[in-house]
Amino acid sequence: MQTSVTPDAISAVLSNPSFDSSSSDRSEIVVQVVDLKPIGNRYTFSANDGKTRVKAMFTASLTPEIISGNIQNLGLIRLLDFTVNDISSNSTKYFLVTKCESVASVLDSEVNLEGGEAKRQKLDHSPKQEFVAKSASQIITEQRGNAAPAARMSMTRRVHPLVSLNPYQGSWTIKVRVTNKGVMRNYKNARGEGCVFNVELTDEEGTQIQAAMFNDAARKFYDRFQLGKVYYISRGSLKLANKQFKTVQNDYEMTLNENSEVEEASDEEMFVPETKFNFVPIEELGMYVNQKELIDLIGVVQSVSPTMSIRRRTDNEMIPKRDITLADESKKTVVVSLWNNLATGIGQELLDMADKSPVIAIKSLKVGDFQGVSLSTISRSNVVINPESPEAKKLKSWYDSEGKETSMSSIGSGMSPSAKNGSWSMYADRVPLSQITSNLSLGEDKPVFFSTRGYISFIKPDQTMWYQACKTCSKKVTEAMDSGYWCESCQKKDEECSLRYIMVVKVSDSTGEAWFSSFNDEAEKIIGCSADELNKLRSEAGEVNEFQTKLKEATWSSHVFRISVTQNEYNSEKRQRITVKAVAPVDFAAESRLLLQDISKKNTSAASH
Repeated sequence: MQTSVTPDAISAVLSNPSFDSSSSDRSEIVVQVVDLKPIGNRYTFSANDGKTRVKAMFTASLTPEIISGNIQNLGLIRLLDFTVNDISSNSTKYFLVTKCESVASVLDSEVNLEGGEAKRQKLDHSPKQEFVAKSASQIITEQRGNAAPAARMSMTRRVHPLVSLNPYQGSWTIKVRVTNKGVMRNYKNARGEGCVFNVELTDEEGTQIQAAMFNDAARKFYDRFQLGKVYYISRGSLKLANKQFKTVQNDYEMTLNENSEVEEASDEEMFVPETKFNFVPIEELGMYVNQKELIDLIGVVQSVSPTMSIRRRTDNEMIPKRDITLADESKKTVVVSLWNNLATGIGQELLDMADKSPVIAIKSLKVGDFQGVSLSTISRSNVVINPESPEAKKLKSWYDSEGKETSMSSIGSGMSPSAKNGSWSMYADRVPLSQITSNLSLGEDKPVFFSTRGYISFIKPDQTMWYQACKTCSKKVTEAMDSGYWCESCQKKDEECSLRYIMVVKVSDSTGEAWFSSFNDEAEKIIGCSADELNKLRSEAGEVNEFQTKLKEATWSSHVFRISVTQNEYNSEKRQRITVKAVAPVDFAAESRLLLQDISKKNTSAASH
């Protein structure tokens, strides 16, 4: 086992801006980890070669190695793959380590070769190995003097994995395949008009990122980017991804401008990206119904339908569709609709092998509310039959041993077929109020969804219960100077407006209570009339206050709620916000079935112990 650092390695790397850590002719680089500290889900440290120290960071993929103790403070590691980046504020260099291995146990102190030895154990004083690091120009001259532009780009700059990119890096080059290409869209906003299009890029490791191009860049690169081809890309910028619009699992999104470099890797070795999945169990699909977030699913094929032809509403075109039913270890089933080429291609393949109960993994599915819960493929969906993954092997083993003899039920069973009344997922993820209010960190990263049953215990009569809204778009309006109401969204004036609810109600159950924010459609079901009607009752004079009576009638009524939980900041203090997404009357037959299921689960659990 090597017990010494590589002398002068850091200085050699820093003095050669074209150094390639993954080159086959590089010398071995062993450094000591000093000042190891956690920052978020990553760790920073100082890399020490006995004479020089440089700031460094491990990528998140190496965090398990640190937690397990394989990489420790004052230990020695061999750098197998890393990049040299700039800290933008002061141009200081730092190492971003993407691959390394531990080579020695922890030393008692920091290695200092100026003193001749490391504390605790003598260092290897064999003749110093010369550090060879050829410049990019030398490599090109020696190997490919007349390389194509894409090849020159790949050789003059080291190719970075997508997982290593961040907004604070200097120059970088990535090698990616275009796995989805959007259409050119025109937009108009307060800053003017323009055009934009997006592509989804995937590298060899399966990491994805979304790249956007606007105006001149969009027109320049729209024809150049072709679906399925591999490109070298550099001179782009990164920023935190907008969670509302992102379509891939990446914290960052890329923007390319007219000065960005995009070269097709036609003369380079091609690759097929490894598809990475983030599977959602079938029994948890209820919380994703009608949400913008796409999901990945793995399941055993139970049945495959023949191909059907469906007429599309937008253009009356007939498009092929095929339904498949999938099951997983939650003993639930769900119907997935394959559309277009997936229906006629992979769908036919699945039909031919349906009797063998294959396992399939599908990436990027849209969750709808047909028959409670339903799934549909979209243009960028990817289907893999019998994938070589631990999840697939585990699922197949379960199905062969017990699953095929197990009684399955649809995830949509027990839910109301009317999705619009909000009861489509009221029984998929039911929780008591105390489970929400006791966990104050719920919804920090993204909204989380639950269903709950409770009573309206209090409605503040003096709160602002509605706002003046445009009759066309329902956005807020302001009173015009002369008369009528002005809608900023529609850019027009109307003589009348409508009132729309925006109010809070206190909801209670046997475990606790919480304030729910409710908007127009949901509030109408709670109050029992529209905001305009309630406003008229409040303005009426008389001995009996009909307004107060209406609020009392709504109090202590029982409902089933579909809610989202998020975090809002108010006066520099984070607060939990619970919003009603749907409300429905209690279906006592369905409630009884839910209670019987809970009793059955508890009895089974008790028997197993």
